[in-house]
Amino acid sequence: MVPVMEQRRLGTSGLVVSRMALGTMMWGLDADEDEAAAQLRAFLDAGGTLVDTADVYADGDSERTIGRLLRGSIARAEILLATKASLSTGPGRMDRGNSRGHLLSALENSLHRLGVDHIDLWQLHTYDDDTLLDETLSTLDHAVNSGKVRYVGISNFSGWQSARAATWQRAWPGRVPIVSHQVEYSLLRRIVEAEILPAAEALGLGVLPYSPLAKGVLTGKYRHSTPSDSRGAHPEWSQFIDPLRTPQDQRIVEAVITAADGLGTSPLAVALSWVRDQPGVVAPVVGARTTGQLAGSLAAEELTLPVEIRRALDDVSAPSGEI
Repeated sequence: MVPVMEQRRLGTSGLVVSRMALGTMMWGLDADEDEAAAQLRAFLDAGGTLVDTADVYADGDSERTIGRLLRGSIARAEILLATKASLSTGPGRMDRGNSRGHLLSALENSLHRLGVDHIDLWQLHTYDDDTLLDETLSTLDHAVNSGKVRYVGISNFSGWQSARAATWQRAWPGRVPIVSHQVEYSLLRRIVEAEILPAAEALGLGVLPYSPLAKGVLTGKYRHSTPSDSRGAHPEWSQFIDPLRTPQDQRIVEAVITAADGLGTSPLAVALSWVRDQPGVVAPVVGARTTGQLAGSLAAEELTLPVEIRRALDDVSAPSGEI
């Protein structure tokens, strides 16, 4: 039996979420609606609450799938719904970026696809150099004040960009605080520890790591070869996975496997537990192609790494140079 998932406060906000988030990027692509329903039910039964998507995932089909599930067996009150906007949703210049026009249009479209009247956590998917930051942030204020959004966050901002945005919101009374930052973070990708994580801690932002398993590399499945049924075997995905298979990355994977063997658990559980319990982290975003894969992530809930193993993994995975 999977333990009931621990709940954590998202940064310094009043929003409390499960310490694992369910990622849905593959819903509408590798996972059909029946598979998505099974994953969501397993996640909720384990005590999960935070479900993460974006308007661009599967060209909107990820949101549409969630919407259909919410009109079926899943009650809206069971989940905390997070989505994102910023990236390109069409060929026009106003179909991308963080302008007021694009963001408000994206929000309405997301609400329509999801079939809900509000989004619990609405995130800027990326920073936009071409739009004045005040225009972007005032749009977040409007979204919350309209009742269509409860909390706002950012994703893929640099340290200075996140500090600029969060400080701007705090400097003016009545503006809506930024409560979270979603970034890539794993044993194979620790560069965020240099500036982004310290900025998040100083600003009271909860960190939501995506790709905590380094696109599956940390599970060990690419240890000796590329399985034919894996994403790494497909050209559109191999370009993202192959850069995570350097000799140094392989040494880290071997260390994770050794730790898992010693603890009598899976490499997946070791890698996920490591990032989940890093300072400032609230909830890693874990996606899966199948319910069986998701079960492995949910089982990591019962694992807390011993201090000596955590220290060994810290040492073997430390980026070259100063952090």
